[in-house]
Amino acid sequence: MKMTTDSFIYNPCDEEEDDMALACCHATNGDLFLLARFPDEDEVDITFRDDTIHVDSNLKVTFSATQLKVEIDAADAKPFGGETTYEITHSTPAGEVRDLDDTLRIILKNVGAYVSELG
Repeated sequence: MKMTTDSFIYNPCDEEEDDMALACCHATNGDLFLLARFPDEDEVDITFRDDTIHVDSNLKVTFSATQLKVEIDAADAKPFGGETTYEITHSTPAGEVRDLDDTLRIILKNVGAYVSELG
């Protein structure tokens, strides 16, 4: 699934949501994509449109200054119509890219694989 967004909404520790770390966006067509994790859980919540899955392995996220790519296992992707790859092109302001990278590291710590291409 290819999506385009202007930028992400992200928070490494949302105190109003029990310290949940989150990164989300709305695509230009209105679709919602969200990655979230509570600090005491060993799984990442992934929401696409109105469906949410909980992934504790078989997850790969690659982040660059212009793209976020999320790859999930086919078995986990069933609620998403079987879609296993999400490529989100973004225009996150340069001053926010590192903070978003830090937030993604928190969300994905010890769950799946995280690849940052920021250098």
